[in-house]
Amino acid sequence: MKEKLFVLTGPTAVGKTSLSIALAKKLGGEIISADSMQIYKYMDIGTAKVKAEEMEDVPHHLIDIVYPDEEFTVSDYQKQATKLIKELNHKGRLPIIVGGTGLYINSLVYELQFAKVPPNEELRQRYEELANSYGNEYLHEKLSRIDEESSQRIHVADRKRIIRALEIYEETGKTMTEYNKNFRKETNKYDLAMVCLNMDRAQLYERINKRVDLMLNDGLVEEVKEILKMGYDKESVALQGIGYKEIIMYLDGQISLDRTVELIKQGSRNYAKRQLTWFRRDKRIHWVDVGDFDGFEELINYLTKHVNDKIKP
Repeated sequence: MKEKLFVLTGPTAVGKTSLSIALAKKLGGEIISADSMQIYKYMDIGTAKVKAEEMEDVPHHLIDIVYPDEEFTVSDYQKQATKLIKELNHKGRLPIIVGGTGLYINSLVYELQFAKVPPNEELRQRYEELANSYGNEYLHEKLSRIDEESSQRIHVADRKRIIRALEIYEETGKTMTEYNKNFRKETNKYDLAMVCLNMDRAQLYERINKRVDLMLNDGLVEEVKEILKMGYDKESVALQGIGYKEIIMYLDGQISLDRTVELIKQGSRNYAKRQLTWFRRDKRIHWVDVGDFDGFEELINYLTKHVNDKIKP
């Protein structure tokens, strides 16, 4: 018998958090986050992390699980989320994947096989020394010549993942892209329902802008100051996230606060656009425009029925 799985995704600020909690209560589920920023401890305001009092006693998993300087790969996510899905099914609870990180979701709903290549510390040290001498850009350029697709996917600031991609190639002669060739092979291991929330683009952008203003009012600048005061490197992957890198630029005196806010809003809107493009590739996703419903309860009832029809209780 297949394990049950419900995926609720959508662009940033569309309203996934409150909907997912209400649906979890209706469907007898627990929430597994699929947000690559909410995994980090201390990074609460800038990631719009759900607060304990907002959870309404619905268990949430894979939030606050690593420190800002710790490595956490898509493969790590796949392992931990897959284990949780199995455990929740065993308990008779519905696993509800909630978030907008496409790679995290794809690691569960496609047959992604990650490279089983053990670390080569000597090789890693050599690449670290090259990066220290010539910068991350040097390694990123090297990767682009070997594996252009991976270089486009991996941010130039993400030194660990760049080195890992180079290590895989040097150790095996195969690129990370070759290992991920099942990127679009759909899994059939789950009794699956997938929903992507959407809304009018202008309305979504307005919500994003308001959310950024709220983050600033809630103390985003102070949050970033505290993280840096703890000794975390401002070049770390976690602090390259939208909202954090711009605040760091402001704290370094590179840009004004008004320009900082403008850049965060622009970056968040662009991210929402990329998320929507990403999820349109998967034909299994049922798209739901939240503006088509007269209120929250009508939307909840519609989604509850849709999930129960797709995944037989």
